[in-house]
Amino acid sequence: MTVSPPLNHPFSGRDTMIAVPSTPNASPQVAMVGGGQLARMTHQAAIAMGQSLRVLAADAADPAAQVSPDVVIGSHTDLEALRRVAAGCAALTFDHEHVPTELLEKLVAEGVNVAPSPEALVHAQDKLVMRRRLEALGARVPRYAAVERPDDVDEFARRVGGPIVVKAVRGGYDGRGVQLAADAAQARAIASQYLDSGVPVLVEERVAMRRELAALVARSPFGQGAAWPVVETVQRDGICVLVIAPAPALPDDVGAAVQRLALSLAAELGVVGVLAVELFETVDGELLVNELAMRPHNSGHWTMDGSRTSQFEQHLRAVLDYPLGDTETIVPVTVMANVLGAAQTPTMSLDERLHHLFARMPDARVHLYGKEERPGRKIGHINFLGSDAAELANLRERAERAAHWLSEGEWTDGWDPHAAGDDAVGAPPAAERRGGRSDEEERR
Repeated sequence: MTVSPPLNHPFSGRDTMIAVPSTPNASPQVAMVGGGQLARMTHQAAIAMGQSLRVLAADAADPAAQVSPDVVIGSHTDLEALRRVAAGCAALTFDHEHVPTELLEKLVAEGVNVAPSPEALVHAQDKLVMRRRLEALGARVPRYAAVERPDDVDEFARRVGGPIVVKAVRGGYDGRGVQLAADAAQARAIASQYLDSGVPVLVEERVAMRRELAALVARSPFGQGAAWPVVETVQRDGICVLVIAPAPALPDDVGAAVQRLALSLAAELGVVGVLAVELFETVDGELLVNELAMRPHNSGHWTMDGSRTSQFEQHLRAVLDYPLGDTETIVPVTVMANVLGAAQTPTMSLDERLHHLFARMPDARVHLYGKEERPGRKIGHINFLGSDAAELANLRERAERAAHWLSEGEWTDGWDPHAAGDDAVGAPPAAERRGGRSDEEERR
């Protein structure tokens, strides 16, 4: 869904995008702070647009630094490094949200196009600022309270009367900085540890969830907005392991309302680029906003193969103020599975694991990040596309099986990749090698 400015919720603030003169016949260049997999995949999208992404990476071995020809090695907390990466670029954007806003404000004052702006980005950096602003805008959020002293936890526990989550106000992601407390006493102890370490903290109710959803949208400085279908995300130990696009059994009117909410938040907060809105769907059917991310997001990796415009291309279009791309799906269902580093790295190399995966599942769309394998670390993802929504259960099982194979070097169904020939015990049926198509479909 792509909308022009009049259909967006009115934006009451101001954009801080600044026009940058371009050299005739030269492609504009975007700089991205952070050298992780998001920057790596954004660089891939830039290549298709005739551009090259400049990257501020902490290390030459970072995923994006391995592939971009234009890398500045430095810290995202170093103003001079930020100035170097931004020099001459049409826009400065982000692979992560951890850049101090006071440094970004200095860059804006010096004429750098920071997208999203520091005023917008703080809502993805500071959970208290986000919660308060979302409430002011009328968006529903879990009940929460700032904690300045341990007694605040006890007061909140009495008010909520249920399980509590303790969160660091800044810096947490993929489950870091988030702790589930068994009771009020444990929540108080956790919060005390944070406070004693000088870490600002909040507490919120532990929501009785049916599932987690995510709405991904993009917005340009011109005010154009675009929304992908709402997806379901599956978390394990605080890390996203699976995404189903679109979210199954989500009524059309509910999905459209969530898209409108996300577009409205993007406009009200002055977001430029991609915005991910993570939500809880409660057992009572309520939708509560949990987190915001103002960059390409794990919940949008399916768009690389399942949408007409990927989130990475769209982010570049948005920060450069190009017309936004078509967000329609190209198949009825896409399942994305994250590949995580195993507790024990397999003796078989990742390249050999990839070889066997392609032999067994040639329809798997694999995206690896060039990262060293470590337990729980995101080292890649796999997309599977389905031609019929009825294929979802099979598609999900295959995605999880493929991701487990790349992570662990073992097939959950016991298949032996070294067995000889199609008649070997455990060899995949011909239909699976063709992505589930029958003999008759293959002949057609």
